[in-house]
Amino acid sequence: MTKKIVLIFPGQGAQYVGMGKNLEGHASYDLLKKANDVLGYDISKIMLEGPEEDLTMTQNTQPAILTHSLGLYQKAKEILDEKGIEVSAVMGHSVGEYPALVAAGALSFEDAVKAVNNRGKFMQEAVPAGMGKMYAVLKVPADVVKKACDAASTDENKVMPANFNEPGQIVISGHAEACDKAVAWITENYTEPHKMVPLKVSAPFHSSLMLPARENMATFFGGINFTDTKVPYIANIDAKRYEAGTSGDVVKENLIKQIDGAVLWTQSFQQLDEDTLCLEVGPGRVLMGLARKINRGIKVISLDKDGAFDELKEVLS
Repeated sequence: MTKKIVLIFPGQGAQYVGMGKNLEGHASYDLLKKANDVLGYDISKIMLEGPEEDLTMTQNTQPAILTHSLGLYQKAKEILDEKGIEVSAVMGHSVGEYPALVAAGALSFEDAVKAVNNRGKFMQEAVPAGMGKMYAVLKVPADVVKKACDAASTDENKVMPANFNEPGQIVISGHAEACDKAVAWITENYTEPHKMVPLKVSAPFHSSLMLPARENMATFFGGINFTDTKVPYIANIDAKRYEAGTSGDVVKENLIKQIDGAVLWTQSFQQLDEDTLCLEVGPGRVLMGLARKINRGIKVISLDKDGAFDELKEVLS
């Protein structure tokens, strides 16, 4: 077994009603109660029973994903520890970076739950409803997307690449007017087959409109204890690998920049060697789908599917 194990944690959009049920009967199920205690309301009921509109509120989605992800992580860690296998690195997509950093030892579960709940609130409050937009731009090269954003932006109205999800999928985010202009620019200037899909989101995440959220988060982090990492992690903001022993202050700074900066997921995933085994630690299989588009040679096991832990044991034996 020479494969390197990398844990990848999904972000917003992976949530679904019923998430966390597959932790029942395992010690990690206690995390749902812990999250309730930290937040002062019943997030576990929203996770397990919905309604969906409550789960999709950003301030609920983010702690729900974090809690479910870390429950699956605890189950996986037992298997890895039993086999004496160390994790080679962790990385997370947007809010998924928080459970990744709990797994890396930089944050406590309790602090992370508080942080993402506030992050969700701050992001929601940063922009009045209707002011921003996000589009998924499919099958358009990154340089063309960047040109379109530059051409469509003014000092007052800005749009920028927000998520580099895989080579054929880049999400743009910003003022609604500028987003529409960028889409029109691509339609006029890019002749190859492509597609642009408006996203159902409550705010223009990972854009310069998130500056108030970034500032609020920086203040909030003043009361959170960040410690040095025990496992390497690859950061969203620059797709760089930060080795074990990276200072908590660096981690905190990266998380602050991440709020109004782009998620460099494609670039981060490209840092992984061919012989890596990725475990998708969280709800759904979104990251497995992206991985196939970035590097088909890397095997991904999504821990949220039936039989995933048996498959993991088998692969490791």
